[in-house]
Amino acid sequence: MSGEEGPTQQQQPEQEKKPDEPPSAASDAPQQESGSSSPAAEPAAVAEPPAAVAEPPAAVAEPPAATPAAEEKPLSFRALVLTGHGGYDKVKLQVKTMAKPKLKAGEVLVRVKACGLNFAELLARQGLYELLPSPPVTMGMEGSGVIEAVGEDVNDRKVGDRVIALARSGMWQEVAVVSADRTFLMPEEMSFEEGAALTINYMTAYMMLFEMANLRPGKSVLIHMAAGGVGIAATQLCQTVQDVTVFGTASASKHETITQGGVTHPIDYRTKDYVEEIRKISPKGVDIVLDPLGGSDTQKGYSLLKPLGMIIVFGAANCVTGQRKNLLAMAKTWYNQLSLNTMKLMQSNKAVSGFHLGYITDEQLFSRTMSTLLELYKQGKIKPRIDSSYHFEEVTEAMKRMHERQNIGKVILLPEPKKEEEKPKSNAEAGENVENDAAISEKKEEEVKAEKD
Repeated sequence: MSGEEGPTQQQQPEQEKKPDEPPSAASDAPQQESGSSSPAAEPAAVAEPPAAVAEPPAAVAEPPAATPAAEEKPLSFRALVLTGHGGYDKVKLQVKTMAKPKLKAGEVLVRVKACGLNFAELLARQGLYELLPSPPVTMGMEGSGVIEAVGEDVNDRKVGDRVIALARSGMWQEVAVVSADRTFLMPEEMSFEEGAALTINYMTAYMMLFEMANLRPGKSVLIHMAAGGVGIAATQLCQTVQDVTVFGTASASKHETITQGGVTHPIDYRTKDYVEEIRKISPKGVDIVLDPLGGSDTQKGYSLLKPLGMIIVFGAANCVTGQRKNLLAMAKTWYNQLSLNTMKLMQSNKAVSGFHLGYITDEQLFSRTMSTLLELYKQGKIKPRIDSSYHFEEVTEAMKRMHERQNIGKVILLPEPKKEEEKPKSNAEAGENVENDAAISEKKEEEVKAEKD
């Protein structure tokens, strides 16, 4: 639901310009190569008279010249690029070529193995996420992978480390340059998919519940979109505190899953009025409301608060009704948003808060939160639920699944190329056109019979 901000966020766009601007990267490489080759040529020219004697010095001098040349061999990698604002077709898979990144002090180069898909990316594609640089831009705020290179002044990371990485953008690609401060060592038992699913969702849920709402034993929490990434994270975190009652809204088909995950009272928001359902169970309402919806749902959430309760607004999902920007839905959401004055707020004894992970710049808070989450993971108290994994080629299907709210848990993107599905190679080699599966199976049966004969 949110992005990343802070010192690294300002650096990140500069880093990402390198893959986004192949011409400039390419132009740097030849200059560097020519610069490294000319010094090597001078000793050879001076040493020409005694040719046989001069060869050894030339041979000794060549490795230093050859090594930089080898290092600066253009780097090709796959990336998902937002080419403009609009529908699913605006996110395109591209192969970029650039000179090997020259890391600045405090940076690391990560070979990305898995990336997280967040609702913020759906907003960004429609031009509704202000923290993402203007297109064309490589998307992605979180990922996991292996460190391939480290810059100067990086003492607590090394090549080969398995890490979780955060950035404002640029993680949806096979290699990414990120600040070492925004990388976190993964536990050995954690998969790359789990690493990519942990950061945004769990940091968002943790900071809202414990830094803002001060969740304590005996409290009650309403979690909207309880089957989503943040919803499941918040539910699991609520289970780390004794006697917390969780109301969770989700479609009926997801109730069994979220109940097993810790939701005390699942409510089908599509067929029932969740305000009425909650009042039946808890007439006084709830202590905490986590609201990613906005609009009229914020008003409902505020009305459900007990005295001294708190509603935390952290999204505006009601604005997104189609794959393209819907001005009518946006206008309706803003028109129905909660509006009150401080006097009324004071008299109601309620708190209204807003949360956006992208605008938090406290590095110590990031580190402290991630340290806590990783420890909870090691203890088995939290575990990211992976709904599905899609290769970069399938990004449209991935975004569609989240947009249509079909997912239960985190949707993951995999940078590695999708392996060829089972295809009739013999038919392709023979140049035959197979019209349907029946024809394929018949062909295979004939081949088997022929082999037996």
